[in-house]
Amino acid sequence: MLRFNLLPDVIKNLIILNGLFYLGTVVIESTTNFPVTNYLALHYPLSPDFQPFQFVTSIFMHGGLTHLFFNMFALYMFGSALEQIWGGPRFLLYYLLTGIGASFFNLGVEYWQYTSATAELSNSTIELILRGDIDALSLITNESMADISKAFGVIHGSTIGASGAVFGILLAFGMVLPNQPIYFIFFPAPIKAKYLVIGYGLLELSRGLQYNPADNIAHFAHLGGMVIGFLILQYWKKKNGTLMR
Repeated sequence: MLRFNLLPDVIKNLIILNGLFYLGTVVIESTTNFPVTNYLALHYPLSPDFQPFQFVTSIFMHGGLTHLFFNMFALYMFGSALEQIWGGPRFLLYYLLTGIGASFFNLGVEYWQYTSATAELSNSTIELILRGDIDALSLITNESMADISKAFGVIHGSTIGASGAVFGILLAFGMVLPNQPIYFIFFPAPIKAKYLVIGYGLLELSRGLQYNPADNIAHFAHLGGMVIGFLILQYWKKKNGTLMR
C-alpha cells in the first residue's frame, strides 16, 4: 500500500537544496554586485557567460518564489510514490538525469533556432550579436530583424529551474501508475495520470512550436525532461522487466 502523506528523504533534501539555492541567491544579489543567477543559469555554449557546470547548477535555480513553490510542490506530489517504489538512489539518479538531459535537449532546439536564424545573416551581423552590441544591431536595415532578435535571444538568454526534472517525474508517474486518479480543486472529476501526462506533453509541444518571444518559459526543456525520462524508463523496463522496482 503506497502512502502519499510522507516526505521521502531524497525529495526532502532536494526541496531543502533548492530552497537554499534560492535563499543564497537572494541574499548575495541583494548585498553584493555578484550576479549569482546569471553565473549559475545555463547559457548557450557560444555565449561568453557559458560554463559547463551550469548543466547542473541551473536545475537548482529558480526565478522567484512562485517558480520554486510550484516545482517543489509538483516534485512532492508526483515524486513521493516514485521514491517509495524505486528507492532513494534510483529516484535521485532519475531526477538528475532528466534534469540535465532536459538542458541538453533544450540546447539542441536552441542550436536549431540559432543556425536557422543566422543562415541568411552576414558575418558582421553575427559578430555584433555575439558581442551583444544592441546599439549597432538597431541600425541594421538590410537584414531580417526577426532573425537578429531570435539569434540574440539564444545567445544572451539563459535557462533556470527544476522544471525539466519535474516533467520527467510527471512522465514517470504516468507510466508507473497510469491509472492513478489525480484530483484538482476546481475540476469536478479526477483525471487518470496517463491522460494528464499526455495533455501536458501536447500543451508544451504546442506552446514551444508557437515561439513567442515574450514567453520566458523553456517549453522544450519541459518536453526534454519527458523525452529523456521515457528513454530511461524504457531502458529500465527492458533491463528489469518492470518499472515497479
